[in-house]
Amino acid sequence: MDSLTQIVLGAAVGEAVAGRKMGAKAALWGAIGGTIPDLDVFLRFFYDPLDAALVHRGFSHSLLFAILGGIILTWVSMKLSKKDYGRKTWFLLWFLSIVTHPMLDIFTNYGTQFFWPFDWRLTFNSVFVIDPLYTVPFMVLLIGALFMKRESKRRKIWNWTGIIYSSLYLLWGVGIKLFVYSNTDSYFEQANIHPKQTMVTPMPLTSFYWDLIVEDDSNYYVGYKSLFAPFDPKQIEVFPKNHHLLEQIDWQGNSRIGEIEHITNGFYAVEQRNDSLIVHDLRFGTATTITNGVSKTPILGYGFVLENHKPKKLFANRTRDFSKINFSVYWDKVFGK
Repeated sequence: MDSLTQIVLGAAVGEAVAGRKMGAKAALWGAIGGTIPDLDVFLRFFYDPLDAALVHRGFSHSLLFAILGGIILTWVSMKLSKKDYGRKTWFLLWFLSIVTHPMLDIFTNYGTQFFWPFDWRLTFNSVFVIDPLYTVPFMVLLIGALFMKRESKRRKIWNWTGIIYSSLYLLWGVGIKLFVYSNTDSYFEQANIHPKQTMVTPMPLTSFYWDLIVEDDSNYYVGYKSLFAPFDPKQIEVFPKNHHLLEQIDWQGNSRIGEIEHITNGFYAVEQRNDSLIVHDLRFGTATTITNGVSKTPILGYGFVLENHKPKKLFANRTRDFSKINFSVYWDKVFGK
């Protein structure tokens, strides 16, 4: 999830663990703990885009990291703190504020290596990385709680209401995804498409609008489903797989195909542009609905500049069409208008 959401979650956890003992400082330390796992973004400067994607949400988003971080930060806190809040309180504050960060990220489409060093990336793919309906009510309840006296029962109730609300919202996302997923084959069969594999992921900023991706032997098909309107087969977009283009590259003993398949969960389409091959990561959808069809470019991917069929340069390929975003039309689509 986005940084603000992780700060809110970490602060709420800190308040729940030690708010009565520490006051607002507990929320501050919890907010810091909630941001620590994402410090791995600075490692991207030392890796190429593919390796950076593998490193991000790896070790720093694992259960092991949360345990080690909790132990180390507990020791540091007890050394520096002027008050004795107890070893158990410090450990629970740091451990829980850190570990809830990757637990939340598991619900996004990128997932986390929660059980690092194993390669498994856990993902429910049921909430978009920025979702105001998750974050804003949670944040309002937390801020309201922090303005109350630390001994107040209402302070505890408000904070826990936020935590419970956020948890129920995540469960809502999983439930809605399963509902949409269970009907996806029938949606595409309306267009005489018979899927072999299916992925369902939330659209930007909402859990009411979903991106449906299915595949057959040659193509990926992308459709959209609002909870407030029937599925429209006319909106289906087609992306040729073109996986064979990657197989024609002379990798010189260092093939990146396995990494691409791992990162994208196998949902990637390849496009040739002059001397480059662009690998579109279809998990993140296209710009079609957010630009009202002005651009249909997939939002995220990777590119290989080739020279004599050999990879010369690897770069991240992100859509540059966000200046064309039309939120008015997009929200009409979300609510089925």
